Amino acid sequence: MTDDRVASRAELEKKYPVFLAAYDNYSDSLSRYVTITSKWLGDLFLRLLKMVTIPLIVSSLITGVAGLGGTGKLGSMFGKTLGYYFITSMLAITTGIIMVNLIRPGVGATLPGTGEVTTFGENESLIGIFSGMVDNMIPPNPVAALANGDFLSIISFSILFGVFIVRSNAVTRDTMTSFFNAFFDVIMGLTMFIIHLAPIGVLAFMTYATASQGIEIFGTLAWYMLTVFLALMVHGLITMPLILKFVAKRSPIAYMRALSPALMTAFSTASSNGTLPLTMTSVENNAGISNRTSSFVLPLGATINMDGTALYEAVAVLFIAQATAGFELSLSTQIIVAITALLASIGAAGIPHAGLVMMAIVLQAVGLPLDAQGVIIAVDRVLDMCRTAMNVWSDSCGCAVVEQLTANDVDETPVVEPTPA
Repeated sequence: MTDDRVASRAELEKKYPVFLAAYDNYSDSLSRYVTITSKWLGDLFLRLLKMVTIPLIVSSLITGVAGLGGTGKLGSMFGKTLGYYFITSMLAITTGIIMVNLIRPGVGATLPGTGEVTTFGENESLIGIFSGMVDNMIPPNPVAALANGDFLSIISFSILFGVFIVRSNAVTRDTMTSFFNAFFDVIMGLTMFIIHLAPIGVLAFMTYATASQGIEIFGTLAWYMLTVFLALMVHGLITMPLILKFVAKRSPIAYMRALSPALMTAFSTASSNGTLPLTMTSVENNAGISNRTSSFVLPLGATINMDGTALYEAVAVLFIAQATAGFELSLSTQIIVAITALLASIGAAGIPHAGLVMMAIVLQAVGLPLDAQGVIIAVDRVLDMCRTAMNVWSDSCGCAVVEQLTANDVDETPVVEPTPA
């Protein structure tokens, strides 16, 4: 069959050389046009995401911290809740880093936007890298940090700004909180508008990736997705149940069954904030958590506790790093990824694809190009659903842990009997 086609091609070249040459030129021109156009559309979508990243970070962090103004009097519950969030987030990130080092999904792959770069911190000690991070967290000029996109400076300044809003007098506090809440609502609306354009961006990125890299790009993305799935399963089905069993003294299976309506809703909507009312109902009515605990732990968790998002960002950035020529993943680099993934997850609002927007923080922290995240947008929706369910599961487990740890601290509201262990 192949010989017949070759013969037919040779005959056509003899009989109609001009027409065949014109057809070949047209085919090549069409291919170039599709490649250039798809790259242009994909870049436009990526620029839109970058456009809202800094305003979203600033407004979400300031409103989140300012919203904790009344939590100081809760003392023990506040400290133990933050401790739980920090520990579980770091466990999630560590799980993701271990998985990406075991599976190595990006090794041998080439992603659009990942040109050769110099290894981050190649000639620096770990202490030097950390001191540089601390320096970057104290901006001499916050306005310049905003203009230059220095994310660590922006995060630290936003948190401090929120703290001192809380410490202000009542009039100033209410005025500033109202302003930034309104600003956050506007930015959230703009972000959701851009997210609705995601199908166009996804199609453009996949068209360009296929044209430039071939169908091998789908195999590479499949390994990346598998890595994220496995890491989420280990954290959600092994780490969290162990915490429930030995710290909260509850049956993991019974507790997961009680939370199943909230988990299914989180998975389908990819929004932890949108699932919050159902999560509160599930932990109180089905799992026996007191309203005193759930009304404090869950809203706080929906703002700053994003285990699934932190894990995803660590895996995604290391995947991009593995696929980037000239970039060596040293231990110090991976520690920086862990720290910045934790910070980025704190600033990730509970809306679909928020983790993707915040990934720019982690990429910049280790010197990777921001354009490299373009191709993974294509598979982000499925992963977003999974990591949102993980976020809600971690918040819900936090209710059980805090309830157990603070059982003897506050007695104003009677604690309902927990799910039997």
